[in-house]
Amino acid sequence: MTATPALDSRPPLPRRPVPHEKNPDRPAPAGARPHPQRDARVDSEIGPRTVDAIYQTSISTYEVLAVIRDPERASALLKRSALFAVIVRDIMRVDAEPYAVGDTWTTSDHLVLLREGRTTQSYAPAA
Repeated sequence: MTATPALDSRPPLPRRPVPHEKNPDRPAPAGARPHPQRDARVDSEIGPRTVDAIYQTSISTYEVLAVIRDPERASALLKRSALFAVIVRDIMRVDAEPYAVGDTWTTSDHLVLLREGRTTQSYAPAA
């Protein structure tokens, strides 16, 4: 019969690696990296809508008051899951109040004006 080894004689088990920042049981590490594909996707969905831009859709013409890129704030403003939100004001209505939209930039949207010396040449048409 063979003798069973004492507990002290066994080598320690390997430690688990630090989990990915999306694991809910541990806090996210400080300085987590932004996801480059998500940033490119959000940029393409926002399009040329920057602060003080005026754009036209098939419904009306809007002035962009703010662009929110924080997913938590955007989700709170839109009351749904969202990566971004754009706060706009309908300039075709006199009594229009600002509100948040999460619509993507499409081929039916047209940039009318970029204020403060911005140019439209850096934006490609939507696909």
